[in-house]
Amino acid sequence: MTSKFSDVDEYGFQRPPEFDYANYEAIMSEYLKVLARRQMQWEKLMRRHDPAVMNRALKRYIRKGVPAHLRGIVWMKTSGASVAKASTPDLYRSLLRQKHDEDIVDIIKIDLPRTFPNNIFFPDIQNQLFNILVAYAHHNKDVGYCQGLNYIAGLLLIVTKDEESTFWLLRHIVESIAPNYHTKSMSGLIVDIAVLNELLRVRVPDVHAHIKVIGLPWAVIVTKWFICLFAEVLPIETVLRIWDCLFSEGYKILFRVSLTLVLRHRDTLMATEDISQLANVFREMLQSTLVTNCHEFMSSIFTIPGNIRRRDIESLRSQVVQNDIQSVIC
Repeated sequence: MTSKFSDVDEYGFQRPPEFDYANYEAIMSEYLKVLARRQMQWEKLMRRHDPAVMNRALKRYIRKGVPAHLRGIVWMKTSGASVAKASTPDLYRSLLRQKHDEDIVDIIKIDLPRTFPNNIFFPDIQNQLFNILVAYAHHNKDVGYCQGLNYIAGLLLIVTKDEESTFWLLRHIVESIAPNYHTKSMSGLIVDIAVLNELLRVRVPDVHAHIKVIGLPWAVIVTKWFICLFAEVLPIETVLRIWDCLFSEGYKILFRVSLTLVLRHRDTLMATEDISQLANVFREMLQSTLVTNCHEFMSSIFTIPGNIRRRDIESLRSQVVQNDIQSVIC
């Protein structure tokens, strides 16, 4: 039976040859109805409420998904990027007019063709992505350009279709959601992997102990999850649903998603006997039916891991910094 779905998704990404169209069609037959209902509710909400002002209703709406055509404006408003942009409206253009470091320019030019090679829209926006990455590298010299930023900025650009909005959202991600993830030392990333390790040790002790015995370090497993905020890791619609919440609720969403992935694959992970099997489970679970069904998965990240408070994460971060980080994440 021929699928009614194209081999290219709505964001321009080519589906892999092994893509399970039958399963996807079963999921989408229900999800499309949800999207239609949510879109009407969002239209009403946007007429009566500014998404820059967070309240309980808006938070609930965001957790259930932002319609694709509203994502750019909602992300800018809920993150505070629109306020930052308004405070220095000429920043982006002034950065583009500056004399640029030739080494940074060359590195970005090398990475551009490697970014989303399976996206049919990408060739048309490569120049825009180049501008964004060059501008940000010269704005934040502590970060400059780091591999991984091309995927984050590229996906932002595909969604917003606007250079300047992408620059401001990228700035918010790098400096607020994932601070010090993309510096040369990657100190923030190392600390947060250690924090996740501790959360897993407390909340899923059997899985944590099993993986430690097998000998696969958490840093090997989750570095890519965090460095690109699950872009290039999870199905695209699931990533965008995660980002809806990241922009409105902040970094704790990264821990919710990570914990949920482990908790929901607990039995499969516990059944592994060596590093090869364990690595395969982690690879397969990132494209499983569980995460393809983004609506059900996103609902579960707010229930399955239990309560995760910002102050608890901050406390763990402080403890990690005070202790030997390497002994925690290995």
